[in-house]
Amino acid sequence: MDVNRGASAPLCSALPAPDPSGSVDRIPPPRAPSRGGHPGCAVRPMEPEDLPFVVTEHRTHFPDGFFARLGPRFLTAYTGTYLTSPHARAYIAETDGLPVGFLVGVTDPAAHRHHVIHTHGRGLALRACAALLVRPGLALHFTRTRLARYARKLLPGRRQQAEETTAAAPRDGITAVLSHVVVLHRVRSLGLGSALVGRFTQDAATAGCARVSLVTAAGEEGAGRYYERLGWWYAGETRTPEGRPYATYEYRLPQGTAQ
Repeated sequence: MDVNRGASAPLCSALPAPDPSGSVDRIPPPRAPSRGGHPGCAVRPMEPEDLPFVVTEHRTHFPDGFFARLGPRFLTAYTGTYLTSPHARAYIAETDGLPVGFLVGVTDPAAHRHHVIHTHGRGLALRACAALLVRPGLALHFTRTRLARYARKLLPGRRQQAEETTAAAPRDGITAVLSHVVVLHRVRSLGLGSALVGRFTQDAATAGCARVSLVTAAGEEGAGRYYERLGWWYAGETRTPEGRPYATYEYRLPQGTAQ
């Protein structure tokens, strides 16, 4: 997984704008658990104790993602940023009280990126460096495909300029980003995927976002048809630093729902 790219699995899609443990109380609690399409199914906010399940399933469904290849310690810290950021949402799908899926996303990518860099940046950087030191092949891959882009974004001068531009930009019309969603294969007929996606789009609309974006593998390998059935529309194609093609989908949100 990468700062501006992602990977998808059968009912998955990927990534938000920021790179990147925390307290679940930063996520507004739901008025009531969202129900899946089957008795005993529910969607609830993710909690710190859910991170082992989430990290295991993330690495299973996104094994080629760059963050996943950095190992479970880095991925746990990275996923934890969704629990501490007021601009992120993280949910668990469960059946009979057991986790069977998850979704993470951001309602304001620029603000979330600022939170991650200023609150977790040093810790994430140290974990990433430690992971690369014991994975020389991955370190070489990072140098070839990502180092220059990361340096441009994270150098103090460039970062300050980007933050000033963001601060001066109008705050309406924000595009939320659905980062990753996974539902275990054995429960994919219970409506939990659409319940997770619906919960996130509802929260994005409440936050005042104009639309939601995601990427999924292009062609038959991706989940494009699934999202089209949920009302998303194809918005173009992008590529990872390795050159793998991904399709971008967007979902327009109803106006006037911000609180």
